[in-house]
Amino acid sequence: MTSTASAFADAPVRLSVVGLAKTYETKQGPVEVIADLTFDVRAAEIACIVGPSGIGKTTLLKCLTGLQSITSGSARIDGEPIDGPPKEMALVFQEYTRSLMPWLTVERNVLLPLRHLRLSKPEQSERITSALAAVGLAGAESKYPWQLSGGMQQRVAIARAIAYRPEVLIMDEPFASVDAQTRFELEDLCIRIRDEFGMTIVVVTHDIDEAVYLSDRVVVLGERPARVTEIIDVELGADRDQITTRSRPEFAALRTRVFEHIRKAG
Repeated sequence: MTSTASAFADAPVRLSVVGLAKTYETKQGPVEVIADLTFDVRAAEIACIVGPSGIGKTTLLKCLTGLQSITSGSARIDGEPIDGPPKEMALVFQEYTRSLMPWLTVERNVLLPLRHLRLSKPEQSERITSALAAVGLAGAESKYPWQLSGGMQQRVAIARAIAYRPEVLIMDEPFASVDAQTRFELEDLCIRIRDEFGMTIVVVTHDIDEAVYLSDRVVVLGERPARVTEIIDVELGADRDQITTRSRPEFAALRTRVFEHIRKAG
C-alpha cells in the first residue's frame, strides 16, 4: 500500500464528521467544548487528531465512539449515524491496565469481544491466533497480563481490538504509557496492522512527532471551543522507519507546521 494522503483520495469515506458540536450543561450554564468540526477519514487511512491540552480531544473521541451524545451536527460510519457504540468500531485506550482483565489469560482477554459475534469455536480460535501473531505475541496465549511488560500488555489490548475485525479502530493516546523504545515499536505495529487488515485507524495523540510519523493526514484542532484549524496531508510514502523517516527534511517541515498551529491554539 502506498501510504500517502494522495493515495486515499479516491477511497470511500469511512468516517464522516460534519458540523459536530458538543455543549455540556453545568450549574454555571452551558459550556461549549466543540464547535463545528468537519473532517473525513477514508477507508484504510491513518488519521491522527492533535491539539493543545484541554482542547476537547477526549470529548471528540467519546462522540465518535458513541459514548457521548452529539449536541449538533453529525458523525457517521459508512453513512450511518453514530448514536451509540458502533458495531463496526473498536477502541484502544491509553490505560491498558484498566482495559485488560488480570484474572483472564491473554487468550481469554482477546476472546472477550468475540463473544458478541456469531462465530464458531474454530473461527474464534483463528481470529485469536492471527491477532496475537500480528502483534508479535504468538505463544503467549496462556500467560496472564500481570506476567507481561507494559508494552506487551498494550499489544494484547491491540490484539483484542483487531480480533474483532472492526472497520474503524480508534486509539486514545495508545502509546503514552510506555517507554520510548516500546512506543516506536508500537507505532510501527500500528502501520503494519493497517496494511495487513485494511483497517481505518484514528489516533488521538498529543505527540506531534508520533502524529506525523503515523499519519496519512493530521487533523489539527485549535481555538476554544474546538474547531479544525487545518488538515495536513502527510506525503512521506509507505516505507517509514523510525530513523530514516524522522531524519528527513520533509518530516521536520511537517512537524514544524503542526507545532505552529498547536502553539497558536494554546
